[in-house]
Amino acid sequence: MGAAVYYYFEMRKYLPIKKGLFVCCTLLPVMVIPFLFSCGKNKVQPPEPPGGTTVIVKPVTDPPTAPAIGFFLDNWQAKTFTAPSFTEVPAVTSPATNVVTVDASSIITKISNTIFGHNANTWMTPMVTEPLFLNHVTQLQPHIIRWPAGSGSDVYFWNQPQGVLPADAPRQIMDKEGVLKDPGYWFGKINTNWSASLDQYYSVLQQTGSRGIITVNYGYARYGTSNDPVAAAAHLAADWVRYDNGRTQYWEIGNENYGDWEWGYRIDLSKNKDGQPEYLTGKLYAQHFKVFVDSMQKAATEIGKKIYIGATLVESPSQGWQTNTVKTWNSGMLPELGDKHDFYVVHNYFTTYNANSNAAEVINAAHTVPATMMDFILQTLQTAGAPVKPIALTEWNMWANGSKQQVSNTSGIFAVLVMAEALKNKYGMAARWDLLNGWSNGDDHGLFSDGNEPGIPKWTPRPSFYYMYFFQKMLGDRFIPASVKNSDAIIPYASSYSSGQINVTLINTSKSAVTTEIKFNNFNIGNRFYWYSLEGSNDNGEFSRKVLVNGAGPTLEAGGPAGYAILKSYSTTTINGLKVTVPPLGAVCMVVDKK
Repeated sequence: MGAAVYYYFEMRKYLPIKKGLFVCCTLLPVMVIPFLFSCGKNKVQPPEPPGGTTVIVKPVTDPPTAPAIGFFLDNWQAKTFTAPSFTEVPAVTSPATNVVTVDASSIITKISNTIFGHNANTWMTPMVTEPLFLNHVTQLQPHIIRWPAGSGSDVYFWNQPQGVLPADAPRQIMDKEGVLKDPGYWFGKINTNWSASLDQYYSVLQQTGSRGIITVNYGYARYGTSNDPVAAAAHLAADWVRYDNGRTQYWEIGNENYGDWEWGYRIDLSKNKDGQPEYLTGKLYAQHFKVFVDSMQKAATEIGKKIYIGATLVESPSQGWQTNTVKTWNSGMLPELGDKHDFYVVHNYFTTYNANSNAAEVINAAHTVPATMMDFILQTLQTAGAPVKPIALTEWNMWANGSKQQVSNTSGIFAVLVMAEALKNKYGMAARWDLLNGWSNGDDHGLFSDGNEPGIPKWTPRPSFYYMYFFQKMLGDRFIPASVKNSDAIIPYASSYSSGQINVTLINTSKSAVTTEIKFNNFNIGNRFYWYSLEGSNDNGEFSRKVLVNGAGPTLEAGGPAGYAILKSYSTTTINGLKVTVPPLGAVCMVVDKK
């Protein structure tokens, strides 16, 4: 990613007012029921599965944990599927145009719950005063919430009251053009009705059952005016570790520090007292990183806690227009870093910068870029002779704007694709940017409305929320292979449960409904399957602001069904096999019973 690209995004991220179907399918049978009726999960006596045949299921062994995942799997938990309440629906009888095959004879990876993360920020209200927000996040189960605020992290003083700077933090900092500016400092002990304090962030984690990842202020090591600004910044971070007292395992040193949009990229040499160069390099960052690690790990040892510390990595090949800092970041940093880090941190906003991308471009980026990015990272590490360690994608979203792409049903498809591809390509962590931002006429990365969207109350979930919710709800605990024949429109993913059931997620990238047949290797199909079908409505073309789940949609001009948490699944029997119709630009999230 280029400097100009990042500068645009980070500035939008910093100013809250500016920043802004897939069918997870479980396997549909071919039985005809001439009417619909509501049914409890134990009220229907299902017939035997197709043909009454039994497959000899061979035991499957978990693969070794991939180095790019590593310790992010330490908190892995087995999942037991409990059949939801459902509405009985007729089996699909129309011919399938393609076949999805799920291969339960192998496992890609165990599923780390750190893939479902999100970013909070300092300007999104105190959070703990917002019961709607807390309820939605609790239902969503992100597991990971990052703090404090992207680029704001490099001007964040966690232990200071509002407006009170350390004596060695200048009121103005030099920007990339050499102009001294007020950076808009953030403070951890803030007490306002529009911003969150550090303690309020900790409370949100506790109330929603989430864990944190914290980005410490690296910029202070550059623009600080003490005799040893690196030591001062490292001590500030170490004191935060002590205050945190084991509540947080994962820590990052700085945010996108290779970028000329970050505070500390360029410094005022007249105020620097330890001989640092005017412009930051990857090698210098690595030298400073090691000082941070020593201080922070010493603090963790003192309090008897284990922490993991990540270093910032450039995630894609450099471009001619980028700064020399970006071009040389990885090659300068990695040899100097050695083995002092625990994981690598990357960010990506996938689509073409500032382009009014169509739905096909948005979807294709989510489907292909995670693999391309991982290939680049691994090759970069190999070239540098650096160790392969866990990869954390701690910010992801899209650049696409101009047609309300970021708040659309298609953004929901995009979100599921990013998470599924992160699993498939063995990332250790992924965290979407961000929970709340602004409206900006739909160019808004926020998962929830901030109240400035016309006619949409604050904390109304955007379509991406529903896709992420149902994808995770139906997902098992092990990711397994799935493939499709005779279709360019359907993208399949699959997972298994420790309790024996199989999950299938089907994404339809086309503008027409697609009927899909699902078959299995090394799995005995049970009597029934359950699914949720997600799709947009007929507003705003291919970027509908609405999402319908099993036919239930919002009462407002945007969002999804209010009762999503108690919404019944669809279900039918498997007597004649499994077929499902995946809606246009939609998805099906499904679970198939075992025999």
